[in-house]
Amino acid sequence: MKEPVVTNSTCLISLERIGQLDLLPALFEPVFIPPKVQEEFGSMRAWLVEQAPQNAALVMALKQLVDVGEAEAIALAFEQKTTLVLDDRKARQVAKRLGVRIIGTVGILVRAKKQGILASIRPQLEALKNVGFRITPELEQEALRLANE
Repeated sequence: MKEPVVTNSTCLISLERIGQLDLLPALFEPVFIPPKVQEEFGSMRAWLVEQAPQNAALVMALKQLVDVGEAEAIALAFEQKTTLVLDDRKARQVAKRLGVRIIGTVGILVRAKKQGILASIRPQLEALKNVGFRITPELEQEALRLANE
């Protein structure tokens, strides 16, 4: 059984740009997105479930620290006690302070390799870099190590 996840727009946009958007429904179910993330992503897929966070006060507080899409995604993951796909360093720190479990776009690739969905993550990491996704050399090496490449 797949676990649920909440995702921010960066992961959706980045995976779509490299032709790997289908990794999300292959790994997670359901895939929740808050309204602002839906707006930022700009298109809907049958496997995406749009859901607004219920705690407006939490969203307002988070908006003082991170952008609106990130605030809604963090609040929704916190409320649902689900993993959050998030790449922005500051937003990740905020989410972690709330006890939200985090995975990044690169972590999605590693998980897909470990589950046999991808044969290799190296080409996907290169593709991400080619579309402007920032990957530090340390993150790249750690991802390759975790993926046994």
